[in-house]
Amino acid sequence: MSNPIDKRYEFVLFFEVENGNPNGDPDAGNMPRIDPETSQGLVTDVCLKRKVRNYIDLVADDKERFDIYVRENAVLNLVNEEAYKAQGLKSETKKLPKDADQAKLITSYMCNRFYDIRAFGAVMTTEVNCGQVRGPVQFGFAKSIDSIVPQEVTITRMAVTNEKDADKERTMGRKHIIPYALYRAEGYISAPLAQKTGFSGDDLELFWQALLNMFEHDHSAARGRMSSRKLIIFEHATSLGNAPAHRLFELVTVKRKDEIKPPRAFSDYKIEINHQDKPAEIAIIER
Repeated sequence: MSNPIDKRYEFVLFFEVENGNPNGDPDAGNMPRIDPETSQGLVTDVCLKRKVRNYIDLVADDKERFDIYVRENAVLNLVNEEAYKAQGLKSETKKLPKDADQAKLITSYMCNRFYDIRAFGAVMTTEVNCGQVRGPVQFGFAKSIDSIVPQEVTITRMAVTNEKDADKERTMGRKHIIPYALYRAEGYISAPLAQKTGFSGDDLELFWQALLNMFEHDHSAARGRMSSRKLIIFEHATSLGNAPAHRLFELVTVKRKDEIKPPRAFSDYKIEINHQDKPAEIAIIER
């Protein structure tokens, strides 16, 4: 197993959607999430983490080290119980072992086995209690560069569900799309928290790969064409960091090349990085 990372990181990810719904809002009929005051599109941190989890689950062969804890149809109590069986311990309802070393063994087992716990953390205080872990990797909400205008598109199906509707020949439905939007997501990686969960250099490299490729295996009619377009990484020289995160994020700006026509492609934007004002201790990596 690789050693935990010993440097702090921040990152900016730009991704786009074309004729799709990147993150439906169940409180608004599954329409694309939107900031009601600015009309900018939103994608939640939970949605982005789900994409990362799905990619890791797809590409990682070592399930003893890169398994996924929060997955579809998982019964978490049963998963948590496996930690106790692996350590030869008996679980007590809603309680960690009273012995501190045994409790640490349980939580460490979960961190060592599940990539998403090492990265994002997890609250495992269910009936079978495996503790609580704060993860080193965190996202903010992604926000579109410009305001968006969601469209409701009527679609038809050439089949019907019930025999009584056979004379109708087809049924109608609706879907919500955004013609085009470029989103900006910002994130943070804490070295001190990585030391606690065991998030390693190999885990970090896999995370960068996931950010760049997570949409490539998630295409669907509902999401349209989604693509990661640019990843900018800020690497600090120390574990605690050498500059405030907001100062680094402000080095990255985005401009529309044509302010008159609505954007419809990534080429309609220009992303600039202010290297001149970069703190000397910070390395900027572009992918």
